[in-house]
Amino acid sequence: MASPSRARWAVTAVFGGNGLIIASMVVRTPQLKLDLDLSPAQLGLVSAAFGVSAVLAMQVAGALAARVGSGWVVRAAILVLPVGLVGAGAAPTLVALLCLLLGFGAAHGLLDVSMNAHAVAVERALGRPIMNGCHAAWSIGAVVGSLAGSAAAQAGTSRLPHYAVLAAVLLPAALVCGRLLLPGYADRRAATGSGWSPRGGWSRRIVVFGAMGATVLTVEAAVANWSGVYLHENLGASLGAATLGYVAFTACQTAGRLVGDRLQTRASAARLVATGTLVAAAGLTAIVLSPWPALAVAGFAVVGIGLATPLPVLFGVVGHLGAAGSGAATAVARFSTMTYTGILVAPAIIGWVAELVGLTWTLAALVPLLALVARAAGPAIRPAPAAAPALRATG
Repeated sequence: MASPSRARWAVTAVFGGNGLIIASMVVRTPQLKLDLDLSPAQLGLVSAAFGVSAVLAMQVAGALAARVGSGWVVRAAILVLPVGLVGAGAAPTLVALLCLLLGFGAAHGLLDVSMNAHAVAVERALGRPIMNGCHAAWSIGAVVGSLAGSAAAQAGTSRLPHYAVLAAVLLPAALVCGRLLLPGYADRRAATGSGWSPRGGWSRRIVVFGAMGATVLTVEAAVANWSGVYLHENLGASLGAATLGYVAFTACQTAGRLVGDRLQTRASAARLVATGTLVAAAGLTAIVLSPWPALAVAGFAVVGIGLATPLPVLFGVVGHLGAAGSGAATAVARFSTMTYTGILVAPAIIGWVAELVGLTWTLAALVPLLALVARAAGPAIRPAPAAAPALRATG
């Protein structure tokens, strides 16, 4: 029987499962390259097929969730993803893999929007924030997926049996979670107008929030893709020690998200976003000024602490803003489009800029961008709708 408290744990588990699946796919990329004898360009095409299909699916996710309720979209997507993962492991050719990844990416795009929208619906039912905990679960799932994938690769297990075991575990769990999610009427919207429109759900505030979220994820992408390179090539850390920057970032970000919901009941959303991005900016400043790898690793840890809450808080704010208008899923879909596109293109842009001015100056350029997000947080985040009194937007 669905209840808000049970739905909270169910949607949190969905976030964790999604992180587990995505990390399990990513961590086996070297094996995929060997299995299908892919060139770097072909591997880039594989990544693009997944990312582009996810972004395109996000464009219809809002309208679909508004029609049937976010819970039903989540229920369908969490059954498709494990099966799609097995299909990706079994694909014998590049063409077959690309076809499968188009569907897999679309399911991921639908789930990304609908699970965040469902978390908003649960927040409104409970009258308190849960979004930070959901995103913490995603991070934990990603860590578990990465470690399990690494262990499978080390043991010589091919991708297909690895993914088949995951699907055997995740599919029954998905069925259980699906039964515990809120019913469709919890956030289903009455049909209006002539149906889906590519311009629907966009507003000046959504664009501002999308730019803020894209900036946050650009910094995350910079840490994920370039922290090891910076520590090794710029500061002379060993290859083993160079991995510690991202490890410190991820550990501190996950820990911060585990307590983020409690922080949000004591502080405003605007204050959490502003404080978090300023703390992250301070961490980046320490990184680019540090002459020692150890201090730079500590800087990456500070960045992780700072970026623990801004993105989950922004998802919540956008969802509650949409819930009072066109629907939480529609607003989240537009926000996700901007943030997801940002993280797709950010690594390449950072690489191009670093080639021109150096990695140190490229990372330093992210500091004023985070400061702009902090400055925009107060004016952009106005009081949340009265239907969610526990989610304070200003302070």
